[in-house]
Amino acid sequence: MFLSRIAILEKDKCQPKKCNYACIEYCPGVRMEEDTIIISEDDKKPEISEELCSGCGICVNRCVFNAINIINLPEVLDDKPIHRYGPNSFELFGMPTIEDGSVVGLLGPNGIGKSTILNILSGQIIPNFGNYNEEGSWDNVIEYFKGSQLQNYFKKLSNNEIKIAYKPQMVDQLPKVVKGKVSQLLEGVDERNKLDEVVEKLELKNTLDRRLGNLSGGELQRIAIAASVLKDANFYYIDEPTSWLDVKQRLNTVEVIRDLTKENRNVLVIEHDLATLDAMSDYVHVMYGEEGGYGVVSKLRGVRVGINAYINGFLKEENIRIRKQPIEFEIRPPSDLIDSDTITTYTDFHKKYDNFELKVDAGEVNQSQVITAFGPNGIGKTTYAKILAGVVKPDSGEVEEEIEIAYKPQYILSDFEGSVQDFLFMHAKGYGTNVFKTDISKPFDLDKILDKQVSKLSGGELQRLATAVTLSQDADVYLLDEPTAFLDVEQRLKVAKAIKHLITRDDTSAIIIDHDIIFIDYISDKAMVFYGESGVSGHSTAPIHLRDAMNKFLSDVDISFRRDKETNRPRVNKTDSYLDRQQKEQGEYYYLED
Repeated sequence: MFLSRIAILEKDKCQPKKCNYACIEYCPGVRMEEDTIIISEDDKKPEISEELCSGCGICVNRCVFNAINIINLPEVLDDKPIHRYGPNSFELFGMPTIEDGSVVGLLGPNGIGKSTILNILSGQIIPNFGNYNEEGSWDNVIEYFKGSQLQNYFKKLSNNEIKIAYKPQMVDQLPKVVKGKVSQLLEGVDERNKLDEVVEKLELKNTLDRRLGNLSGGELQRIAIAASVLKDANFYYIDEPTSWLDVKQRLNTVEVIRDLTKENRNVLVIEHDLATLDAMSDYVHVMYGEEGGYGVVSKLRGVRVGINAYINGFLKEENIRIRKQPIEFEIRPPSDLIDSDTITTYTDFHKKYDNFELKVDAGEVNQSQVITAFGPNGIGKTTYAKILAGVVKPDSGEVEEEIEIAYKPQYILSDFEGSVQDFLFMHAKGYGTNVFKTDISKPFDLDKILDKQVSKLSGGELQRLATAVTLSQDADVYLLDEPTAFLDVEQRLKVAKAIKHLITRDDTSAIIIDHDIIFIDYISDKAMVFYGESGVSGHSTAPIHLRDAMNKFLSDVDISFRRDKETNRPRVNKTDSYLDRQQKEQGEYYYLED
C-alpha cells in the first residue's frame, strides 16, 4: 500500500529513559487506544505506525531530542519504494537509467540516497521494495524491473556476469586498506594496459615511488581514480572524484573518465562541482527529497537541461518544485565593485623552505568583501593562509599583526571527545544566542547534528561544524581553507550566503581558498591567483577583480569558460571548439560579454 507520509526516528538521538516516552504519552492516536506508537521489543525505542499516523506533528514537537520527523510525501510518488532500511527509516524511490557508453551523473543533496543507489547497483544491497521484514530476493528484483534495462543488469549482476569498478568517497581511508608504494597498487590493477597513459593524464609520475601513507588528500584522490579506471570493468561507479583537486586536475579527471565511454563502458558518477559534472556527464538524474528521510530519482535529462532544472529548482516533467527560489548567478563588471575601507594591508613577502618557496605581491583586504584564492595544488595557498593567520612567519616582508584573524585549516582533526553540542558550547562564540541560531546554526544545519559525536561525523558534517565555529569568532578577517570540501551544492550555496551576510553585517572580510569554480564565481568580490611550479615555487598576485584573476589563471592552464545563456552559470568550453578558440584569441578565458 502506498503511504502518503513516512515517519523517521533517528535512533542515535532517541533517549526514552530520559523523556519517559513523551511521544507516546502525547500522541492523539494512542490516547484513542490505537497502536499509533508502540515500544519496539528489540531496542525498547518507539516505533511509529505510518498507516495510523495522522500527521498531526505533536510527537515531533514533544520530542526534546529532535529524534522524530513526520514527512508528507509528494503526490507524484504513486509507486512502492525501491528500498527501505527498516521501520521509521530512510526510503528510496526510483533508480537511475543505465546508458551504454555514457557518463550518467547523480545530482542532489547529501543524505537522500545516492550511496544507497551505488550499494544496490554494486550488489551490496538487494532491494526489498519497502518490505524490510523480509530478506531481499534477486528473483523479486528481476521481476520488478521486467521490460527495462535494469532487468538485464540485475540478472547478470545476480549471476556474477558483470564486473564493477568502484571509486569510494573517503579516499583518505585508502592507506589503511592498501599498503606499499603507489606503483605496486596501480600495476596490480592495470587490467586495461593503460597505466602509462593514465599516470600521465592524472600527473602521478612523481608519486609512483612513494608510499600511500605519505601522500596528500589530492594525491590519494587521483590515485583512487586511476586505480578504478585501470580496471577492466563493465560499469564504473565514481563517488565524488574532485575533492582536494584543483581546477586543472578536475578537468584531467574528466578526460580520464570520458575516455571510458570511447570503449562503450558505462559510468555513473556522484559529483557536487557543477562545472565538473557538466563537463564530465552526458546525462544527469536530479535527486530530491529530505535528508535522512527519503530520496527520489528524477527522470533522465541531458546534462545541460538537468543542471539548469536543478539550479532553477523546478522539475518540469514531474511538476515538482525542489527549491523555493532559483540559484542566481550574476555577471558583475569591475565598475560594480563598491569601494570600502581597508581592514589590513601587507607588503611583498617571501617564505622559503628546503624544497619550496613562495612569493606574494603586496595587497590589501577591504571591509565587506570576499577574496578568493585559487591556483594549482602545491603552489603555496595554504602557506599564504598560515602566514596571514600568524601560524608561520615570513622570511621577509610584513603582515600586519594588529588585526584579529579566525582561521579554518584545510585538514580538520576530529579527535574531540564529545558531542557537537559540547564542541559548540566550548568553542563557538555566542552559542545559544538568537543571533547564533539565525546567522550560523540555521544555514549550517547544525541542529540536525547536535547530538552526534564529533568523532563520528561525516566529512561534510565536520566541514560545516568547523566553518561555522570559525565564523562565530570575533575577527576582522575570516580565513577559510577549502570550506566546500564534501559539501553538496545546496550546502555550498548556504555557506556562501552565510559568509556574505556575516561580513556585510559586521564590516569584516573573508579570504577563501577553494577550487569550485561555481562557488568562487558565486561568492567572490576579488580574487588572488597563485601560479608557478607545483611543489617547487609559487607566486601570488594581489587581490584583483575576479574576471581579471580568472583570465590569468585560465590562460595559464589553457582552459576557457562560457556563461550558460539560461542561468549565467560558468560552463567549461570543449578544447578547440569554436567558442574556445574565439575566447582565447580575444584573451577572454572566463567568458565573453554579450
